[in-house]
Amino acid sequence: MRTYLCAFGLLAALLGATPAHAQFSNRSLGLSVGYMDFKRTAGLAGTPFLGLEGSLYVENGFEVVSLSKLMFPKDTFATPEKRVVGLAPSIGIRYLLLEETLRPYIGTDVSYLIVFKESVSNFVGIGPNVGLDYFVTDSVSLGVRAQYNFYIALNEDTQTSLTGSVGVAAYF
Repeated sequence: MRTYLCAFGLLAALLGATPAHAQFSNRSLGLSVGYMDFKRTAGLAGTPFLGLEGSLYVENGFEVVSLSKLMFPKDTFATPEKRVVGLAPSIGIRYLLLEETLRPYIGTDVSYLIVFKESVSNFVGIGPNVGLDYFVTDSVSLGVRAQYNFYIALNEDTQTSLTGSVGVAAYF
């Protein structure tokens, strides 16, 4: 009888257990502002951008990240020069060197750059990045990020860009 009571008690404990929760949140959404120096990629001048970013913590310090940038660079090939619209969504992975209040990281992104001008220009890019996030509360961080991209397009030389940004993110 005692064995049945122990087994019943163990079964009740297992069925009544609630899922474990991590000490920190593993998803984030944020906004960033920055500057993208195209180095005359496809005749585009450097420009400020507004970014929407998100991250998902995977495991062992790795995060999957996404950053989508909206920008309005000048088309230096047009006469006269005029503003055009550019979109640059990216997805990548980063490794957190520390997982405390101060979180430096290194990573790499694969990005797609589309520029709407007289004709649409499409570029595929890859590039390393470094950054630092500082948690001002348990669920809000401020960060800085730098990235160097190599862009490839058909019938064009390999192009590069240097990007720097600051942002704020909410973790949930």
